[in-house]
Amino acid sequence: MIYQCLIVDDDLTIAENTAEYFNIFDISTAFVTSYDEAISFLEDNEVSLVLLDINLGDRSGFELCKKIRLEFDMPILFISARKSDDDILMALNIGGDDYISKPFSMSILLAKVKAVLNRYEKALDAAKVAAESVGQSEGVDTSGDRITITDNIFLDTSTHKLIKDGEETELKVREYNMLLYILNNRGRVVTKDELLKEAWEDEFIGEGTLPVHARRIRKKLEEDPDNPKILKTIWGVGYMIE
Repeated sequence: MIYQCLIVDDDLTIAENTAEYFNIFDISTAFVTSYDEAISFLEDNEVSLVLLDINLGDRSGFELCKKIRLEFDMPILFISARKSDDDILMALNIGGDDYISKPFSMSILLAKVKAVLNRYEKALDAAKVAAESVGQSEGVDTSGDRITITDNIFLDTSTHKLIKDGEETELKVREYNMLLYILNNRGRVVTKDELLKEAWEDEFIGEGTLPVHARRIRKKLEEDPDNPKILKTIWGVGYMIE
């Protein structure tokens, strides 16, 4: 199933009422009330955005956010009654995209969710546009829909797959956008701010998610991801492919 929003909150009443309200306004929404239910749901369904509470019974929303960030690309908005600066900074630093304090207005929450979903959908569209224009980029060798990365590694812009030694590997949307943009700017350092603005067209996403995506790309791209030879980190600045 495909959903625009998943609500993860151990308060059944809040989760159920919020999901019902969103569905009334045509935001397809489901809800779960625990860490394990959330992981299971995300494995079986496609979700564009997660609304996540910090308190999840015996587990933490912080812990769940870190887990989601390792596997998925969707925006994560924290909703919590906890209002300390430490909680807010923690949520944003581990990959959360916004922090909304309880109690909240349903209409304001809905507006925020719609705005983030709109940016997310634009980022997906941007990937398609970038793929169509990649052949015009200076310094990038292409063959049909393939960009040559090394003699045995290619990026297929028609399928968004990485081809290494003849084997295809799926790239998630943000992985693809990030790798494509760096390839299009081969030979120079691409800054973190530039990636967020130009590659993802969403400065709303925290830069703390960039190392996660870089690590995931390297696992698919490099012979030794811990000692990358292709996608290099220029510490404190950004990334580069020579």
